[in-house]
Amino acid sequence: MSAQTLALFRAHRRQQTADRLAAGERWQDRGLVFPSKVGTPRDPDHIDRTWHKIRAAADLDWLRLHDLRHACATFLLVSGASPRTVMKVLGHSQIGLTMNTYAHVLPDIERAAVDEAAKHLFG
Repeated sequence: MSAQTLALFRAHRRQQTADRLAAGERWQDRGLVFPSKVGTPRDPDHIDRTWHKIRAAADLDWLRLHDLRHACATFLLVSGASPRTVMKVLGHSQIGLTMNTYAHVLPDIERAAVDEAAKHLFG
């Protein structure tokens, strides 16, 4: 990730913190990445406009908003999160959807798990 991209994400995080403090008791913490000024979901059109501005400023015109879901799932799986955990984080209702969509990252994880088990079994 470029220094410019990292700076944009940090600035976004600082703005969220300022919004949370300004909202005080009106803030509704829902764990959203792009909440409104009081923590509630934003209008989808606003999210799209904001994403395009951030993406352009970071020179990531090729990156789709949905790609962030794939990146999140991949990072979780590579970090050792269970498929059920990834399912929950992504809001999927069925494990099959998660696995059919993100199983492409599993071969390396599976290989590492088998290698680790072999070390324990055979020294």
